[in-house]
Amino acid sequence: MEITKDIRHIGVNDHDIDLFESQYHVPDGMAYNSYIIIDDKITVVDTVEIRFKEEWLRRIEEETSGKAPDYLIIQHMEPDHSSNILSFMEKYPEARIVASAKTFTMMVQFYGTDFPERKIVIKEGDTLETGHHSLTFVAAPMVHWPEVMFTYDSVDKVLFSIDAFGKFGANDVPSEGWADEARRYYIGIVGKYGTQVQSVLKKAAAIDIQTICPSHGPVLTENLCYYIGLYDTWSSYRPETEGIVINYTSVYGHTREAVMKLEAMLKEKGAETVVVNDLARCDMSKAIADAFRYSKVVLATTTYNMGIFPFMETFLNGLVERNFQNRIVGVIENGTWAPKAAGIIKGMLANSKDITFTETTVSIKSALNEASEAQLRVLAEELAG
Repeated sequence: MEITKDIRHIGVNDHDIDLFESQYHVPDGMAYNSYIIIDDKITVVDTVEIRFKEEWLRRIEEETSGKAPDYLIIQHMEPDHSSNILSFMEKYPEARIVASAKTFTMMVQFYGTDFPERKIVIKEGDTLETGHHSLTFVAAPMVHWPEVMFTYDSVDKVLFSIDAFGKFGANDVPSEGWADEARRYYIGIVGKYGTQVQSVLKKAAAIDIQTICPSHGPVLTENLCYYIGLYDTWSSYRPETEGIVINYTSVYGHTREAVMKLEAMLKEKGAETVVVNDLARCDMSKAIADAFRYSKVVLATTTYNMGIFPFMETFLNGLVERNFQNRIVGVIENGTWAPKAAGIIKGMLANSKDITFTETTVSIKSALNEASEAQLRVLAEELAG
């Protein structure tokens, strides 16, 4: 696929994968993007997952008409981007490999060599001249590994952004939009590192970017302010959408009944956006992304073995791990003889920044009664206000 006159996409689509990084469901598959710059010196940017070795090498040959590339830039050492380094360097014995010092250290750990006679070590601000094109390297540590280095082509105004601005899904699968799977990807994989993303966005603001080439998902060529704006929102932990998301677990259905009544009460009081997730049955990564998306979050669960129900515990650990903050949170607990869920939830979020708990905590003893239903109505008033 042609991106500019000299830059081509040579990535692949994976329709066999079920779990990305062994945890994220990807029903629409996954794209592993690699790029080639055709110039006096031919440059390949990143490799693809090892299972696609033959297809990827064939695409390089097709784009170069059999001419050997001169450089391989490795921006990030995760195997979905680096696992064909050995294949490439064996096929093209005159090619040199360009990467940061940390990348070469990881290269030895993964593949047993850093190609000492063929390596070019670069740091932030360094440039690689390929003829007509000039490539500048931009450090992006912890977006989302410490060695990450973006590459910027100042001639075609293209930023090769590795995992930043990526999304789940193969590129040849029709998509209703970019944001949902990009949000789930960002929050799940990069979300902990908002401070570092903010730092990189400040660097990007000083660069004239007309095209973003990520390592997963489509090449972005239009309305870049939209994508960059969402990254700014996500990485600063601001709510993206005014709305209420209710995340719940229910053993026998009584907590679910309370959640359904709360949803109805909120809508009656004019709440325009109310989303409900059953944590035992929904995609956990989507539920976590929803908590970062919406401005208000309700957590409803049972006391379980003197703790909280396992799916809620997993969910809360996912929030805390990703620096969940700056939200209004309501709590509904249920317990038959010793309700403890509300205290445990608040304790798990105790170190999260700028969490405001609603004045009302709903406490249910086994099933809703007149008193706990009255608490639900007060909670609905607080959240809808």
